[in-house]
Amino acid sequence: MEELFKEEFVQNALYRMDESTRMNTISLEQLSEDEVWKRPNASLSSVGNLILHLCGNITQYVIASLGETEDIRQRDQEFSTESGYTKAELLQKLTETVERAKRTINDANQQQFVRKREVQGFYFSGIGVVVHAVEHYSYHTGQIAFWVKQLKNKDLGFYEDVDLTIKNKT
Repeated sequence: MEELFKEEFVQNALYRMDESTRMNTISLEQLSEDEVWKRPNASLSSVGNLILHLCGNITQYVIASLGETEDIRQRDQEFSTESGYTKAELLQKLTETVERAKRTINDANQQQFVRKREVQGFYFSGIGVVVHAVEHYSYHTGQIAFWVKQLKNKDLGFYEDVDLTIKNKT
């Protein structure tokens, strides 16, 4: 039963990460190189900053903490960077980070999932680390989508081929 739970948990976490990557790819395709670094206002981050922030957070929580490697995150740089990456480079960095995190999650054993550890000043089990990373990725994916919709005044069509009016079956 424990192995079945782990498999189901991992499968759903990886699916959600892939969904966020898919949505961020669609969002980035809509932006020009300059728009990637445009800030809505002084208190908000650009899409480029959010992508760097996601890479830092996923690395710190999943790759370093769950994967039991050194935490090398430099969080302040994620928000202070104003250029230096193209859309393609940002997407590649994000994709590579997510793929490495997915391998870490997939390869984690039961002990890594239940062991509690301190991450960024918080105390989480490995399961908590994964839940945080998936939720955090989804949260900022929504911010990116909102900002792109605001800039472009268009629907991004994330689910254009899916009938979202279908009712649940019991």
